Amino acid sequence: MVRRPRAAGEFELIAAFTGALPLTGPGVLLGPGDDAALLRPPRGQELVATVDAVVEGVHFDHRFTPGDIGWKALAVNLSDLAAMGARPLWALVALAVPPATPAARLRGIAAGLGACARRHRLAVVGGNVTRAARLSLTVTVIGAVGRGLALRRDRASPGELVLVSGTLGDAALGLRPDAPAALTRRQRRPTPRLALGLGLRRIASGAIDLSDGLVQDLGHLCRASGVGATLRAADLPRSRASRALAAALGDPWGAALTGGEDYELCVTVAPSRLAAARRAAGRAGVTLTLVGELTGPGGVRVIGPGGEPLVVGRGHDHLAPRR
Repeated sequence: MVRRPRAAGEFELIAAFTGALPLTGPGVLLGPGDDAALLRPPRGQELVATVDAVVEGVHFDHRFTPGDIGWKALAVNLSDLAAMGARPLWALVALAVPPATPAARLRGIAAGLGACARRHRLAVVGGNVTRAARLSLTVTVIGAVGRGLALRRDRASPGELVLVSGTLGDAALGLRPDAPAALTRRQRRPTPRLALGLGLRRIASGAIDLSDGLVQDLGHLCRASGVGATLRAADLPRSRASRALAAALGDPWGAALTGGEDYELCVTVAPSRLAAARRAAGRAGVTLTLVGELTGPGGVRVIGPGGEPLVVGRGHDHLAPRR
């Protein structure tokens, strides 16, 4: 008689999943295994907390390896901390699992999440597991920043400069089936700009991470600060691969302006602080590109290469009907 392998129970699953994760670190007095974690905040620091979820069929599909899923689930949260100028400390992971999920897939997800956690030196201190119709990971990350040093959306002023890190549009184009490997990697394994956020704490007036597209995310910052912005499409930093694919599609600017999921930083700085911002970016190993200026209230407008106004989309809406 052939015996079917027994599905792992809840506690076996937890043991297998946590076995791939860093569970201890600075400030962790009691990690996984009790009703809750016991943590000691750094002296003189303010805590920064964020939570995000990645859901199968919404944020990832069969093209993502298990390691990609785990990495991205943590990286998108770390990007929020980068935009606040915070240093990550701890994470909690809530895992929702369909009953037939292979154990190897879960181990692969844990390995990807663990690799991202080790890369950015934080401990996974707890979480939860439950049965669900589709696979999802909900990750909460807690970080710290010196008192009064957090980068915020509501401190920018007219006349300041708008800069973005890295290149834009790669991740959105990386969803296409004809995308080159360089773009698919940007979609599946984003790099949170933590070192840049830390370096800009005493330089930038405001910051936001680019999860839903430059136009939409900069619009959030503008509304919080009561300002407007003018962007120059010709100055947008784009990789060689994204330029080529966008040109082939006949839409040179769309992905860079509204594509989303690049997880770069958009920051505002006074003109007198531009050189300091670029030096900080150099120390963080990333480029900062000047793409526009802040104006009086009036929303975000985009100017084309010839000075003509461009009509652009809104960016990603998490609750919009899927096409």
